[in-house]
Amino acid sequence: MKQRQIEIMDTTLRDGEQTSGVSFSAPEKLTIAQLLLTEVKVNRIEIASARVSEGEFQAVKRITEWAAQNGHLDKIEVLTFVDGDTSINWMKKAGAKVMNLLTKGSLNHLTYQLKKTPEQHFAEIAAVVKSANKKGIAVNVYLEDWSNGMRHSKEYVFQYLDFLATQPVVRVMLPDTLGVLIPSETYEYLNEIIQRYPTLHFDFHGHNDYDLSVANALEAVNAGVKGLHLTINGMGERAGNTPLESVVAVLNDFKKEVKTTVNEKALYKVSKLVEAFSGFRISANKPVVGENVFTQTAGIHADGDKKKNLYYNDLMPERFGRRRKYALGKTSGKANIENNLQQLGIQLSDEDLKIVTQRIIELGDRKETVTQDDLPYIISDVLDSSAIGEKVAVENYVLTHSKNMRPSATIRIRFEDGTVEENALGDGQYDAFMNALQKIYAQKKLPLAKLTDYVVRIPPGGKTDALCETVITWDYNGKEIKTTGLDSDQTVAAIKATQKMLNLV
Repeated sequence: MKQRQIEIMDTTLRDGEQTSGVSFSAPEKLTIAQLLLTEVKVNRIEIASARVSEGEFQAVKRITEWAAQNGHLDKIEVLTFVDGDTSINWMKKAGAKVMNLLTKGSLNHLTYQLKKTPEQHFAEIAAVVKSANKKGIAVNVYLEDWSNGMRHSKEYVFQYLDFLATQPVVRVMLPDTLGVLIPSETYEYLNEIIQRYPTLHFDFHGHNDYDLSVANALEAVNAGVKGLHLTINGMGERAGNTPLESVVAVLNDFKKEVKTTVNEKALYKVSKLVEAFSGFRISANKPVVGENVFTQTAGIHADGDKKKNLYYNDLMPERFGRRRKYALGKTSGKANIENNLQQLGIQLSDEDLKIVTQRIIELGDRKETVTQDDLPYIISDVLDSSAIGEKVAVENYVLTHSKNMRPSATIRIRFEDGTVEENALGDGQYDAFMNALQKIYAQKKLPLAKLTDYVVRIPPGGKTDALCETVITWDYNGKEIKTTGLDSDQTVAAIKATQKMLNLV
């Protein structure tokens, strides 16, 4: 069976950057652009809007210079406007060669926003297209608010498409600008258009306001579109755009008659990079790239995985450069715990395993988070195992915080060969604690892990005496370690998590 190629255009750097509170720097934009084209291997990327700012201009210039040197310039696209030669000249200076011209795809937008007739709008578009082509710039055309145009002014949409069929444009791009389509409408509208204009190249650009963007993308492919517009992590205005990672997985698994160039293995890595650069945290249960999506929690599922993979589907974590995890908590069961112990290289007798399982269930009942890194402590605690004993302990500490004075900490750490005491100032009580700890470890000439992330969680409805959980992520020689602490005092919880790290390293 011959497969039909679906073009993937990633618009994380343009439409995705319209996520509230998100702004990429020029070096960040360049890095993401490079990864999207060379590792994720999308076909095209939309990187900016013309005329936005000097910073945006410099970002586009850096990307186009790199793209020109590496044979990717025709894959770099910029959103432009019907403004005579203004956007065209901006693009020429920035070195870009492909414009995505924003025009009106509904009579409502045309009448009330531009206050123009279709004939006036089409004449201005024709002039921009002619001028751009004359200056060596290829033109794709967006029909903004196209979905509402099909619902409320279909005659206008077809009048416009009749006009575009006479123009030297490369692609006609149909956006569900307000995310209002349901899958049946997406198929109906696109199928009608594609049947009527079989020689035109149509892209579909979805939004996720009703959480239907992936389903709409699938129906767009069913209707015969040649391209899809997607973003990493589904970033975008309001509820976001169609997520690239989910659509690629769906097409690969359920549409064998089509193919994309996207490399699934690179998706998770780029997702985490975009998350870090944007500061836009994705939910733990987000399909494909979420932290929890390849984590089995129920013990019966872990048991089934050991017995002919009874709880696996086609979304295998290895496809995306990830691995399956088994959560630890009150529903874990013996099989979950065995899988985690196996990954740590620890073997326990059946009797000891029952005791450890019971302890983890008790912790789960108290709503404590148990991680794989906690297992050695739990084993040590319940089995009194000298092999995994506590070699380092925070024996005592005094933390001070006064108005108009820097916080300070005096701490005493107990090692196997004695105790060491130090004091230090810091920007906060925990920072002072860590500064004192670093002094002690420097004296002892011992290595310390580097703190890379710090998260505090308080249960909903918690009062001033509520338990808070501190989850700290550390980097130790390139290996990621997560430790947790639980206490009604946030700083004490962080110190407990730190002590776990000291023993792990």
